[in-house]
Amino acid sequence: MSSQAHGHTPAAWTGSAIVFLGFCVSGAAMIMASVPIFWVGIAVILVGGVVAKAMSMAGMGKVADNTTATVIAEARARAAAKADVAATAEPAAVAAH
Repeated sequence: MSSQAHGHTPAAWTGSAIVFLGFCVSGAAMIMASVPIFWVGIAVILVGGVVAKAMSMAGMGKVADNTTATVIAEARARAAAKADVAATAEPAAVAAH
């Protein structure tokens, strides 16, 4: 599963951190028997979900479809091929001078 980069994105990490903070606040409020603080924690949990979704939509989440990943992989392969051609062409150009 780790090969699929499941959740290894800034959106996932940020959302998880905010939600964890909300759970901690709500849990502490339950121990303190404070209903208003409990609901503040619940609100923080909801904000964490909204922030994660917004960051994902802004491009900081996992690529949704394979076509985009394929385009990126092909572009990287073309760039690497160009770099290889340039690296092999330089010594011949230097030797000609």
